[in-house]
Amino acid sequence: MNHENSRAMYERALTLMPGGVNSPVRSFSAVDRDPVFIQHGKGATVTDVDGNTYLDYVLSWGPMILGHSDPDVIRALEKALQNGTSFGAPTEAENMLASMIVDNVSSIERIRMVNSGTEAVMTALRLARAFTGRSKIVKFSGNYHGHSDGLLVEAGSGILTQGIPGSPGVPESIVENTITARYNDDEMIRQLFKEQGSEIAAVIAEPVAGNMGVVPMTMEFAQTLREVTEEHDSLLILDEVMTGFRLAFEGAQCLYNIKPDLTCYSKVIGGGLPVGAFGGRFDVMKLMAPKGPVYQAGTLSGNPLAMTAGYHTLEKLVSNPNIYQQLDRQTMKLERGLRTLIEQYDVSATVNRVGSMLSLFFTDQPVSDYESASKSDTDMYGKFFRGMLEKGIYLPSSQFESWFLSVCHDDQVIDQTIEAAESVFETMFK
Repeated sequence: MNHENSRAMYERALTLMPGGVNSPVRSFSAVDRDPVFIQHGKGATVTDVDGNTYLDYVLSWGPMILGHSDPDVIRALEKALQNGTSFGAPTEAENMLASMIVDNVSSIERIRMVNSGTEAVMTALRLARAFTGRSKIVKFSGNYHGHSDGLLVEAGSGILTQGIPGSPGVPESIVENTITARYNDDEMIRQLFKEQGSEIAAVIAEPVAGNMGVVPMTMEFAQTLREVTEEHDSLLILDEVMTGFRLAFEGAQCLYNIKPDLTCYSKVIGGGLPVGAFGGRFDVMKLMAPKGPVYQAGTLSGNPLAMTAGYHTLEKLVSNPNIYQQLDRQTMKLERGLRTLIEQYDVSATVNRVGSMLSLFFTDQPVSDYESASKSDTDMYGKFFRGMLEKGIYLPSSQFESWFLSVCHDDQVIDQTIEAAESVFETMFK
């Protein structure tokens, strides 16, 4: 493939932005090459500025569950655009998206729209502290909840990829009330609450971690979190930024049959536009300003274009529940294809999958937490990534990110992907 234009654009970007990117995960530095610059996307594919077309398993890091440029979403956006882009005032589109979520997710009684997952989590934690009158928060190693100061402690995603221990610029006083526990360790979380439960405002967790690669909670661990938080009058916050409306319409919480006190959203609920939200119990949410004392504001919160894209995306999902069965079936086909290749070529690798989220780890051990994920062979993943890119398969450039599928990833797309993976495996392991 020719990447001349991408290379030139990246060289220019390096003179304009730190590292040439506006988010570290867009850098291909972890796989020792320059990033490609995308020009447009359609369905399951993206095309770069050099005219190379790829089967896309990044999907804007998850939001494009309907595929790129879904015609119904595009038409709705074109219509909304004629009315203007932002007003700093309420619009009907906010009511439409909010009611879609409140009416269909049993744990959400009230919801507040914000601009990003980071902002949603940051405010949900502030709200939990105000509601409980406590200061301490429990998070889990490898769970990434955005880049707010108090949560950059053993986070996943780019921090794990780049090898950054937390982040400079975060004072110790900010994180002294953040307790980090081991994911999927029932005994540890029970002991932690036994010792400090009266000081813990909330536990925040990804029900399916996607930023150390795909690592699901066990059913037992999910129930333990609900039990210990209820026992000690702490709040349970589920970060469904990635899993919300992707794994099921009610998100991962319905798969685990747990009802959190607060839930954080982003990605799918914006249909590809910048958005975030948090919601939950009425008695907690009523503390938010302007009715309550907990302050949060945002100039572009509830932006009419983001609300429109999100509403029409969720409308298609709720009106066709078979979509989730289709996504599960197609992702299972990809999983089985990769497992067959792993066995055929005797590769030290494993595959984790939940619904339409999947990760291939280059390790011979099961991956169930931060420690086991971090033992993966990142150099091997880099070789695999580069080989797949040259075969026209666009994967996350980090070993520690989820692959995503859309409704446009049909049998032909999956077959082509498995064929490319076999070719790369043959080159790497023959």
